[in-house]
Amino acid sequence: MAEMGTSSDLELLVQLRRDNGEPLHQQLGTAIREAIRSRRLGAGAVLPSSRALARDLGLSRGVVVEAFEQLVAEGHLTTRPGGATRVTEAAARRQAAAAGPAAAPSHRIDFRYGRPDVTQFPRTAWLRSLRRVMNEAPSDQFSYLDGRGAPELRMALAAYLDRVRGTCAHPDNLVISTGFAQALGLTVRVLQEAGAKRLAVEDPSLDDARDIARAAGLQVIGIPVDEGGIQVDVLQGSAADALLVTPAHQMPTGGVLPADRRAALVAWATAREALIIEDDYDAEYRYDRTPIGAIQGLAPDRVIYAGSSSKTLAPGLRLGWLLAPTFMVEALAAAKERADRGSPIIEQLAFADFLARGEFDRHLRRMRPIYRRRRDALLTALARSLPRLRPMGASAGLHVMTQLPAPIGEAAIVESAAERGLGLYGVEKYRISPGPPGLLFGYASLAEATIEEGVGLLAAALEQLG
Repeated sequence: MAEMGTSSDLELLVQLRRDNGEPLHQQLGTAIREAIRSRRLGAGAVLPSSRALARDLGLSRGVVVEAFEQLVAEGHLTTRPGGATRVTEAAARRQAAAAGPAAAPSHRIDFRYGRPDVTQFPRTAWLRSLRRVMNEAPSDQFSYLDGRGAPELRMALAAYLDRVRGTCAHPDNLVISTGFAQALGLTVRVLQEAGAKRLAVEDPSLDDARDIARAAGLQVIGIPVDEGGIQVDVLQGSAADALLVTPAHQMPTGGVLPADRRAALVAWATAREALIIEDDYDAEYRYDRTPIGAIQGLAPDRVIYAGSSSKTLAPGLRLGWLLAPTFMVEALAAAKERADRGSPIIEQLAFADFLARGEFDRHLRRMRPIYRRRRDALLTALARSLPRLRPMGASAGLHVMTQLPAPIGEAAIVESAAERGLGLYGVEKYRISPGPPGLLFGYASLAEATIEEGVGLLAAALEQLG
């Protein structure tokens, strides 16, 4: 990180009371000590120059100099002629010690779901796209934009989704969001405002998604799943107005919705004039099966397709999208505009360039064998050390689910594993109705040797529990 060379333009939030009788230099000293104590100013932090701070606070420079000199004498600040005034390492250490020791990482090996390997992020290619954007984008693109998002990204996404996911996409039907969570929030809010009352979800399914739907005022109805995904015959008797479904890789069981159930879903939505919200969260990663297209391509007027870059590139990019029926686009774009006036334009334009130049395809081709080797390491280790745990949904995605042998419960094994520094996660939190216990193994961010070690720790924990 670049070091700050001058402090003349820096600002510092300080609140002074000129009516309480306490000398202003003492108030200033107290405010800076509090900023160090609360860690707003960390070790080495540069303060504004005495002239700049005096100007900003409406004080004489002498008042600021007196406060700085006292703080230097106490060891809170250090300064040198012609140089910046900084917070000392010793002061920061004292405040850290007073606040107590930093929390240690919870787990040495963590099988948490939903974590791609962000160390593999294609920095060089992404930087090239960023540079092109900064060099070539017209200035007016940095102003407020249409709620649907940058036209360049919507064009690039439409082409990519049609080619790779078998959608029927038009750029005008895409709305760019800040990740999947916002995309779902916008969708359920628009549905509720249009009169929807009941949202069907898979059981089990992501608990966060259910919370988002309930917060929008929708009743959530759980529809059971089996190894083939959602049971459409149960859905047909639910009186749901919309369905949230993960057909390419059911979350968390990993089931792939077969063609006959996909057709049945479309028939259900058409007959009820209902909508299908298709969460296509990790469909690009497949290992032992041929690609399966999106349901949206079968019924563009009945499906709201949602995707993001979180599992394919990095969650921190916060880039997501909705491909919606024409009659919903305006309402979704308006909801997005009300929410935050649009997602960051530089990232949108960079992703558009990244897509259009084939960098996204190249990244996925590079990552598939990496994730496959890690998936294989997990399956091999489970088969060798824990054959009682039957893997499910291993043909695609970034996680594997296993059922637990009776009578061991999820809580007991998760707790026993945590005592060994192993992060494990049960399936119970994803269920609406009670079901068999299970474990989720997210393997994408772990090296193969680490995966094997983690399974060994789990085997020891299970052996102790009997």
